[in-house]
Amino acid sequence: MKGVGQASAELAGRYFAVFVNRLAYTLQSHKPGANGKHYYYRPKQDRGLSLQTIREHLNGELTIGLYALSPKTQRSKWVVIDADYENALDDLLKLQWELRQDGVEPALEKSRRGGHLWIFADKSLLAKHCRIYIYNLARRLKVPVKGGPGLAEGIEVFPRQDQLGPDEFGNAIRGPFGIHRATGRRYWFYGADYQLEAQLDYLERLRKITETEMSRFIDGLEMPEEYRPKPRVELPPCDPTRPQFRILDHVRPTSKRGGNYWARCPSCADHGRDRSGDNLAISMSDSRKYKCWAGCTKEMIRAALGHPIRVRRLVEHGISAHDAQ
Repeated sequence: MKGVGQASAELAGRYFAVFVNRLAYTLQSHKPGANGKHYYYRPKQDRGLSLQTIREHLNGELTIGLYALSPKTQRSKWVVIDADYENALDDLLKLQWELRQDGVEPALEKSRRGGHLWIFADKSLLAKHCRIYIYNLARRLKVPVKGGPGLAEGIEVFPRQDQLGPDEFGNAIRGPFGIHRATGRRYWFYGADYQLEAQLDYLERLRKITETEMSRFIDGLEMPEEYRPKPRVELPPCDPTRPQFRILDHVRPTSKRGGNYWARCPSCADHGRDRSGDNLAISMSDSRKYKCWAGCTKEMIRAALGHPIRVRRLVEHGISAHDAQ
């Protein structure tokens, strides 16, 4: 790759054409947090991603994260399968081989602990269709999906959502060719020399999926039921006089960030994970709201704490509901 300060505006423009779906972006912190992690944050200035910022990313001066999904169109120009667990590369190679049988040319990028499998579109595709395709493929190949039934580890698919609201951002992924601040390394795509221009040449030559092809791939398919987004549950106002399960009675926060407490996930800990002790986010304003960012469900978390979620029967309505006690 060219040395620091050498990436040209022309190369930045080519990078933009391949990878940028929307002008919102994130930055990876240069300094680690108390737990050693380099977190991503949105820039304070409400500026769109510029060619100059991309040049700084390519030159190693900063590291950007790219959003997969545009809320204006609900479309993305690429899909990424992210895998960073034990034997993750084997699963990515399996997916890559199967995708090639459909005539798709995915690009495999190295990562810190596994890899990212990128699939590019001729023109932006509906995120919902992309996700139906990949989730059904993973199911057919028995590739684990993070957050699936009982699974805290597995692949993650970007875009992570079918659609976004006007003011939502979704999830960002580290922009290729940027230096990972935790390792000080760049991670390249297999299949081309480890130089920026050669890498972009390779990616631009890859055959891109058309919308007609994607429609054919998903004909007759739906999102597998086990991976469908759960309906959002609006909790009633908290009543301090009523006995309720309070997760902060059972876990000790290690930090505060972004309106949340962060703590070790009990379910992750039971499986020997979450060494940094911050997979579990707990709302500071309402501790009934908590989420494991490694994919453990509330049922798994509560079971690990020895306080499983009870199911009560609402006989008069003939339905069942989770008891929050």
